[in-house]
Amino acid sequence: MPNKPSSAVGPIGMFDSGFGGLTVARAVIDLLPAEDVVYIGDTGRYPYGNKPAEDVREYARELAWSLVRDFNAKLVVIACNTAASVALHELSKELPVPVLGVVEPGARALVRATRNRKVGVIGTVGTISSGAYVRAINNTHADVTLTSAACPGFVEFVERDQTSGDEVTVLAERLLAPVRDAGVDALLLGCTHYPYLSRVIGEVMGSKVVLVSSGDETAFAVRDALIESGMAATSGVGSHRFLSSGDIAWFAQLGRRLLGPELDHAEQWSINSHS
Repeated sequence: MPNKPSSAVGPIGMFDSGFGGLTVARAVIDLLPAEDVVYIGDTGRYPYGNKPAEDVREYARELAWSLVRDFNAKLVVIACNTAASVALHELSKELPVPVLGVVEPGARALVRATRNRKVGVIGTVGTISSGAYVRAINNTHADVTLTSAACPGFVEFVERDQTSGDEVTVLAERLLAPVRDAGVDALLLGCTHYPYLSRVIGEVMGSKVVLVSSGDETAFAVRDALIESGMAATSGVGSHRFLSSGDIAWFAQLGRRLLGPELDHAEQWSINSHS
């Protein structure tokens, strides 16, 4: 485990382009109730999936360093597939604390879930084009055939709180056709927003296809990293702070629906005040 701080004091820091990472935050809060959590949703600059990799890498650097410097994070979770796929390697070397992403835990869960050895990954254009999941699945050394598909538009539907209906179903049928036609029996939702669309995705893919979300697997990886480095909180009830770089009222309103009552008191985050 690289770059270990010496203390269990400090929160788990998490960031995402917006709301999707709340699926990971929910899993972490449920699994590790004694841990403090600070989550930044970069809603002022979302979505990341269609932006140049260099821009996303710079956003990720700003957010990760803010979590360490301004909030004393003892570990940072890149709770965004697009950001993790382009920035995890550099930030792992650069930050003075352990850094985890959502790609590797998701890939490991995917290869465990398949029976016919045909697996699929869906994600943003940025995540799929980065090849991060191809590399992560290759690194598992599992004998599987991978079919990937980018799903532009899914994130925007979630962030409009439009997770059902004809419009999103028609889009899902078109975008999921490559993985459905490939006969996959396990599909990784390679964007933290996509679990909110799991009902539509499940209906389009069919009941025999297992949908895999990286949230729970990432939470287990966080737990293991904290225990391994001696930084796990052992008692008490953790505090949870949620910040947004965009509209706070909207972030709190939609976030409450997606995560729960913990998001009642959202705060403003700005790179200008955290540089």
